[in-house]
Amino acid sequence: MELPQKIEALLEKRGIHEGEELEEFLSSRPRKTYDPFLLKNMEAGVDLLLTAIEEEKKICIYGDYDCDGITSSVILAEVLRNLTRNRNLSIHLPSRFTEGYGLNKKAIQEIYDRGARVLVTVDTGSVDLEEVTFARSLGMEVLVTDHHNISDKIADCLVINPRQPGDPYPFKGLAGCGVAFKLAQALVRETGLPSAVTTGALDLLAIGTIGDVMPLVDENRTLVKYGLRVLNTRRRRNLDLLVQGSGLTPGAVTAEDVAFRIVPRLNAAGRMDHAKIACAMFLAKDEARAREGVDRLLQLNTDRQELQGRLYRACALAAENEYRGDPFLLIEAPEGGEGVAGIVAGNLKETFYKPVCVISRQKDGTWKGSGRSIDGVDLYALLKESEDMFLTFGGHKSACGFTLRPGLEGVLRDDLNRRAGEIRRRHPDLYVRKIEPDLILDPQDISLDFLDAVDLLEPCGQGNPRPSEAVEGFAEDLRAIGKEGKYLSFTARLRGGQRIRCAVFSRVKEIRKTLDEAAGPVRIIGSLERNEWQGVTRIEMRVAEVQPV
Repeated sequence: MELPQKIEALLEKRGIHEGEELEEFLSSRPRKTYDPFLLKNMEAGVDLLLTAIEEEKKICIYGDYDCDGITSSVILAEVLRNLTRNRNLSIHLPSRFTEGYGLNKKAIQEIYDRGARVLVTVDTGSVDLEEVTFARSLGMEVLVTDHHNISDKIADCLVINPRQPGDPYPFKGLAGCGVAFKLAQALVRETGLPSAVTTGALDLLAIGTIGDVMPLVDENRTLVKYGLRVLNTRRRRNLDLLVQGSGLTPGAVTAEDVAFRIVPRLNAAGRMDHAKIACAMFLAKDEARAREGVDRLLQLNTDRQELQGRLYRACALAAENEYRGDPFLLIEAPEGGEGVAGIVAGNLKETFYKPVCVISRQKDGTWKGSGRSIDGVDLYALLKESEDMFLTFGGHKSACGFTLRPGLEGVLRDDLNRRAGEIRRRHPDLYVRKIEPDLILDPQDISLDFLDAVDLLEPCGQGNPRPSEAVEGFAEDLRAIGKEGKYLSFTARLRGGQRIRCAVFSRVKEIRKTLDEAAGPVRIIGSLERNEWQGVTRIEMRVAEVQPV
């Protein structure tokens, strides 16, 4: 179909130019993928694994406890199970609570004691120098596959990571599962296994890539498009059970469904109990065991939501009553919240629009912390200046994690508030929420054909968000909706009399206040959606912001 001019202009602004580039971006059968052997050390890594398989050495896949680590582990396990005996292959996913992020010496020792002589990491390990050296001192061969940033240090072993220095791979945005998938591709090519071994893993690749919030552009866009298609064939029975349990329509799962329904349930395993629950669910051969695993994930996610709600309310109360004027919120969470601290920090950041770290006390007196930041405030840089206070520390501009030494929470709070306060004095605009629409629509722009054109931008997510739209009109028929009236509905009357039903699910009090005070028309920013009811399709808007005109 022909793209509306406003969407063409948006894609041009996002760097998608007309011609072959636009055609590839919109294609239902994109071709932008790269040879796995372009990755540095791929050939040597394949040789290491195939030699180990030939010599019947036991191989252990060491992953991470999040969705990316889970899917990475399963992708690599599935291809290796076509090449070696089950007794020669194992998976180790760490406990968030007892082992923490990255490689762990105690776990490595236990893996070695169980007979593994080859350690293959997925989604972790690039900068775990001590742990890799320890594994090698035991006589283990180590192959790291990862996608995280590497600064001034790198593990002393074979590392396959597109972000490492000197790597010629043309796309640096692969998730951990993307790197594991490229290794699987290389193994399939070298051994002559059928291509179905890797194409069948595209569904997991799509889930892990979306779950790790990687940019849905370039090769990722191709892989996720095909991955969603594979997912919707329903050929992976265990995943289909999770889709149904998540309240989704089998065969019609979107990238947004994956992000907001499937990924949280997989992550709930590592947040509330152990990631191996999700891994075992995927690998279960018996449907009864698969159903048992899905049921456990659904319950853990319910538990996660309840815990998250309790912690958020406690932390929000502290932010309101104790730290109202602080430019940086460092908040001590009640016990037991380590697994959801990052989510709570993100919610607090949105509520108060400040950088936030939520910390929880550990049994040894240390504090585990997770942080989230607002646009323009570099959280990593702020915390880096206090690095000597941390036992562990890592992250990037918008998110971080750390372990704080005992007794230093007050000192860290003062330091962060001093630095953030200076940023707020110099750049007060950074602390003002700014929501700007991607598209400003006239009433005649709004149609089901327009939404069909927007759908061509899918899969949408990080790096390629679904566009936000703005309309201008009068807000009428305001009313509370939802349980306990916590949400808001109103009708936008546009020029020419066209009406659109609008719903507000976040920042409800703030938006209600703006609407109550508006003496005339307002600009409404949000996302246009279809609502089908009793055979009739209507266009509605999910509102993110309302501004006086």
